[in-house]
Amino acid sequence: MAKQRTIARPITFEGIGLHTGHKVTMTLYPADVNKGLCFKRTDLPQQIAIPALANFVSSTDRGTALKKENTVIYTVEHILAALSGCEIDNCEIHLNGPEPPIMDGSAWPFVEKILETGIVEQDEEISYYEIIDVIKFHDRQKGIEIIALPADEFQVTVLVDYETKVLGTQNAVMEKITDFPSEIAKARTFSFLHELEYLLDNGLIKGGDLNNAIVYVDKKPSEETMAKLQKAFGKKKVSVTENGILDNLELYYPNEAARHKLLDVIGDLTLCGRKIKGHIIAKRPGHKANTEFAKILFTKIKQEKSQAPKYDPNQPPVKDVVEIMKMLPHRPPFLLVDKIIYLDNVSVVGVKSVTMNEPFFVGHFPGAPVMPGVLQVEAMAQVGGIFALSTVPDPHNYLTYFLKLDEVKFKQKVVPGDTLLFKLQLLEPIRRGIVRMRGEAFVGNKLVMEAQLTAQIVKERND
Repeated sequence: MAKQRTIARPITFEGIGLHTGHKVTMTLYPADVNKGLCFKRTDLPQQIAIPALANFVSSTDRGTALKKENTVIYTVEHILAALSGCEIDNCEIHLNGPEPPIMDGSAWPFVEKILETGIVEQDEEISYYEIIDVIKFHDRQKGIEIIALPADEFQVTVLVDYETKVLGTQNAVMEKITDFPSEIAKARTFSFLHELEYLLDNGLIKGGDLNNAIVYVDKKPSEETMAKLQKAFGKKKVSVTENGILDNLELYYPNEAARHKLLDVIGDLTLCGRKIKGHIIAKRPGHKANTEFAKILFTKIKQEKSQAPKYDPNQPPVKDVVEIMKMLPHRPPFLLVDKIIYLDNVSVVGVKSVTMNEPFFVGHFPGAPVMPGVLQVEAMAQVGGIFALSTVPDPHNYLTYFLKLDEVKFKQKVVPGDTLLFKLQLLEPIRRGIVRMRGEAFVGNKLVMEAQLTAQIVKERND
């Protein structure tokens, strides 16, 4: 199995944001395993971390923007494509402005520095999302279609046709992700002249330059238009080449537009949150369609993660209630876990049978008994405590204490007769006795509760 990777040391870039025109410094930092890719605005009082995930997409107008609370990062697709193309799994991206620098309009400046700096292989294996069944997205009105097919590795095929003579019909293919640096990364962003005029008139590309975008001239420009372009870009003269490109910019590839669209697809699909094993075929893709498809994949991945663990009551438990009481200080009626049915170095599954004999039902909605949410959290914490104590050689000498609860959600009521299955996964390596886990509670196949728990293992005595 392939291992997760991060960058060897911090990397800094400086430049101007394409749409905002803000001067910005962006620094990439190494990150621990399972951290993923995450943005942070260092220029704001509240430095909120925004994970590079599809549920944080806020807009797709001329680029992909992520938002959490009141913090926004614009035009994230190129740096995400660069990190994905270099097979970086974990990285923190810090910016002192609202948008990464546009550089030359491609992902190459980022890729070049990442490769020069070096990449570190980490201890954790990569968790791939394998395309098993065909997944489709179709916008008939715009003629956009994106399909994911089963494949042994991540492949992308892009077809573009904007019904213009200057660009024509183009396609681009990436057969494996290791081809990204040499075949895709240098492809620059592009625009048509009529789009450029609109953007300039409405102040939408304040950081735009004829050196960081290819401009295809899809109509004969007027003298007034040429004068406007000269003024906007500070040029004494602006010309159109024989192949219909503004200002003598030379193409790296005949199909550079299609290759850049492929670059955008890779950047936007990074937001699904997992590396993909599958073949993505995209016809006339754009940021809105790309991120909608990323949301489809993100939802499927989340549903896959939220599958209830298999429980066979005929199988002997990993730990029965007697063994549990040797580890936990809790005793009835406050011992809320009956057995552990699975335990490894990163996860645990525990069982709690809810009966009408529970003492809390006497006073908690006795006419319509419902297990209190706080006791569901406590039961989950006890299962997590067994995991935490299993990591020390003498668990009977330790106690676990709650430090923090995050993202607690109750989705279904739990009633007498239900059997609760608690599945908890370690979020990061245990350091200084601090344990962070994500937990889910199921009744049958239904997710009834979820939370993130932080606790600390503390040695209380020595035997």
